Amino acid sequence: MAISRNRCYVCDKGVVFGNNVSHANNKTRRTWKPNLQVVRVVSEGKTIKVKVCTRCLAAGKVQRAPRGAAVA
Repeated sequence: MAISRNRCYVCDKGVVFGNNVSHANNKTRRTWKPNLQVVRVVSEGKTIKVKVCTRCLAAGKVQRAPRGAAVA
């Protein structure tokens, strides 16, 4: 999985689209982006860099790699 992908590695949360609606009821497109952080994670015995949303980080759904471990 590429790091540049705008989705959470764990829950697959991504960008959501909708409208800005003004007081005059004008509508323009907008996006809501997830709060993604680049994290070093232990996956299948290897350390990889992935993007994880802060909700998954706080819930402990990923095992972070210890400092000083090599990145695969």
